Amino acid sequence: MTDAAAASTSAADAAATAELGAIPETDLETVRDEFHVLHEIVKRARANLDRNTWDYLRGGTESETTVKRNRLAFDKVAFRPRVLNDMREIDTGGSFLTHKVSLPVLLCPIGSLESFAANGPVQAMRAAAHAGVPLFLSSVGTVPLEDVAKIEGGTKVFCLYKRGDDSWLDDIVARAVDHGYDAFALTVDSAWYSRRERDMANRFVKPWRQVPGMEFQKALNWKDVERFKKTHDIPLILKGIATAEDARLAVEHGADMIYVSNHGGRQLDHGLGALDVLPEVADAVAGRAKIAVDGGVTRGSDIIKARALGADAVGIGRMLCCGLAAGGAAGVVRVLELLEEEVRIDLGLLGLNSFNDIDGRYIAYTDPVEPAHVWSQYPLLAPDDYTY
Repeated sequence: MTDAAAASTSAADAAATAELGAIPETDLETVRDEFHVLHEIVKRARANLDRNTWDYLRGGTESETTVKRNRLAFDKVAFRPRVLNDMREIDTGGSFLTHKVSLPVLLCPIGSLESFAANGPVQAMRAAAHAGVPLFLSSVGTVPLEDVAKIEGGTKVFCLYKRGDDSWLDDIVARAVDHGYDAFALTVDSAWYSRRERDMANRFVKPWRQVPGMEFQKALNWKDVERFKKTHDIPLILKGIATAEDARLAVEHGADMIYVSNHGGRQLDHGLGALDVLPEVADAVAGRAKIAVDGGVTRGSDIIKARALGADAVGIGRMLCCGLAAGGAAGVVRVLELLEEEVRIDLGLLGLNSFNDIDGRYIAYTDPVEPAHVWSQYPLLAPDDYTY
């Protein structure tokens, strides 16, 4: 090997090693200086991404009715604050399964995070470890679960689309267990791939869709869940539950967490908003399993509303992608910092020192004040900031 080639290899190795380490404080200082509010991160992400990737991020299925209902479900919920409590100390922490977390938030499984930043899944895990929240790693992507596992700290969940037979699944579960993943999730709302018309109109064929074996996802059923629980010891999460009926079945089949989700409005159109479904799921689960929810979460107030209605953990998806696109791992940390700041202030103004005492008494239902869309909680964004 020449001296030049050796130097190049050494530099590449050093860069790869650095990427596995702590996020440099200089990177964090930069994003804190640049982004003071969440909508500035969205605006930067839009500027940094090409049209195909941006429309994939913000879009949904067909008429995008479910996308809008996800946001509308949060917009219909108002707060009922209590006063004259000592609010000098506010704890924003929560739990995820048996793990303590700094904020009751999870980073959603997003297909091909590497579309939003170089080595995106690794960057997302660095942010999750830094911030003390879980990352769900999607099986749709080019970065192996082993690479993400190299990041020290943080809670890791592998989220699978089934693309092979039972022995294929068992092998992946074994890899996840061997590399320290804390839980395993099955995506259950994707028997068919939906008509995502923004992508279709752009003639954008996503490379991560070109994977054989989709018939195994179509065949996934409750017997597979039963077999998983008999075969594997790792906690099981079912992602994509949208009714009380399926929540009951999930608990009866041993699921450790029920993940309420409509895929961010990207699978079945004309569904209910995820937050609208949450109360019936919470009633059906009745404390027998943990509950997560995602879909339309863009504010700290959304996290509080979801906790009040029965969620233990609240997923952020599009904001995860925006953080990556705006500033890599540091950008995701900044998203989480700003969400935590909003949560802390809102809890204090609600008269709550922590999430321990929150319940339905702190919310009411009312009419929304703005037409709902993906970014409607950011009124200072101009349409040119989020459209193409």
